[in-house]
Amino acid sequence: MDKSQAIQRHTLEHEFQELTTNVRSLKLGDMDNLVYLIEEPDTGCAAVLDPAWDVEAILDAAGDTVITDILISHWHDDHLNGVEELVAATGAPVHLLDSEAAFWEVDKDYFVRHADGECIALGGVGIQVLHTPGHSPGSACFNVNGKLFTGGTMFIYGCGRCDMPGGDAIALYHSLNRLTKMFPPETLVYPGHDYARKQVSTLGEQIRLNPFLHQPSAEAFAAFRAAHDEHRQPPYQPVLRGDPVW
Repeated sequence: MDKSQAIQRHTLEHEFQELTTNVRSLKLGDMDNLVYLIEEPDTGCAAVLDPAWDVEAILDAAGDTVITDILISHWHDDHLNGVEELVAATGAPVHLLDSEAAFWEVDKDYFVRHADGECIALGGVGIQVLHTPGHSPGSACFNVNGKLFTGGTMFIYGCGRCDMPGGDAIALYHSLNRLTKMFPPETLVYPGHDYARKQVSTLGEQIRLNPFLHQPSAEAFAAFRAAHDEHRQPPYQPVLRGDPVW
């Protein structure tokens, strides 16, 4: 499939259904990355989010499911070092935000670049692409029927760091607040790293127990984010609003 065909197939003019999706996670690599297979069982197709570290394990997990799409939450090596191998094995297009590709000055024939709010068709299911800058300029979260895949934006009781190229704590504060206002509390949160004692949470639980979501202002968030790694390391623990974090 060439780039123009991929763009045609992932048109915005698509009637998506509230179909069930199955999610399988693989914890891979030295940085506790979580790689996800998002499966649409009615058509037997799947998207892989942030393929890295062990493409053979990803393909084995997929089994007879056809990998039709590859999603990138952000252009950091630990989230994408298996992209080229997986593209070679599947021919699937790679979806990422245009702003992320532009910042890192990367372009491939297999890229499909997106803007905030666009949808990717996975069988009869729509994958909504959300621009959530902060961890990187073009960081993305993906919403799939009440399942929110947060990449490097939100972790269980934590969030992405902002001290790497393109990081912006003020932007991340606004991205996190956007997510908490955009989705209901029962939304399931699937982070990009296994940094807590469980891999999946709800947005409501994160609002109550994630100290990054308790900061009263962008400036307070930025200061907290800058000091955080000196005092708090994984596995992250829940923190009630008002309780000391360290």
